[in-house]
Amino acid sequence: MTLTVGFRLGNDTLTRQVTVLVTESGVLHRAQGLYGKLPRVSPPVPSVALTTSLPDFRGENPLARPIADLRLQHASYTRKGYDRTLIPPSVVRVDVREHPPRPLVRHRELIHAFVDAAPSTPQSLEAAITAFRTARGLPSRPERVAGAPVPRPHGIPPRVAAMLRTLAHGSPLTPSRRLPVGWTVTGQGVRLRVGTMGEVLDRADVIELHAALNAWLLFTKNPGQPAPEHEVRSGPPRQRPSGSGSV
Repeated sequence: MTLTVGFRLGNDTLTRQVTVLVTESGVLHRAQGLYGKLPRVSPPVPSVALTTSLPDFRGENPLARPIADLRLQHASYTRKGYDRTLIPPSVVRVDVREHPPRPLVRHRELIHAFVDAAPSTPQSLEAAITAFRTARGLPSRPERVAGAPVPRPHGIPPRVAAMLRTLAHGSPLTPSRRLPVGWTVTGQGVRLRVGTMGEVLDRADVIELHAALNAWLLFTKNPGQPAPEHEVRSGPPRQRPSGSGSV
């Protein structure tokens, strides 16, 4: 039996998926490929604490760096457009014995066992990591306030309240229609997408975009209202050529 923590994300534009997990021994495993195809398994990445005798790493917990890498992998793939949660972050005890960290042997059976046994219950990555560390008897850092259930403020529209609950459960917000131009909102940020390209907005950019969208919604609330004069006249008045007379 091997205790694991991991996730699977999908990119609908590229029709690709990636599975990343960390085992209780301190090894990171990853597999990726096209939807419906056998994924390509990458070589495992053992914790440096397992593979070095340097004094700088003496006493380091073998799980520290792999868990940090798990967070980085999740954030990196989300930025690359892997915004569909195929398997939410989960702690799974699989009935497969992990290969020793040396030599580096791809372990496809371990990936398959995680995928087959992982639950579909929505959960944030930090909640899964906390459960994994607790199962290993290790201390865990407290959950961020942003990951806690979000109470519904007074007067907030029901649709916005539902989206708040979705974010609180660690799931992304995406458009209901799949278009070449789209967006993804998660608890970590906002990403605009055009085809296979994308850009992550910081908080200041999101505030400015939010204000612009509110202004547009108010401006177009009454479609029959004529546009302001300064918009009808897009440029300075044309000057009559000097010396011209009437025809």
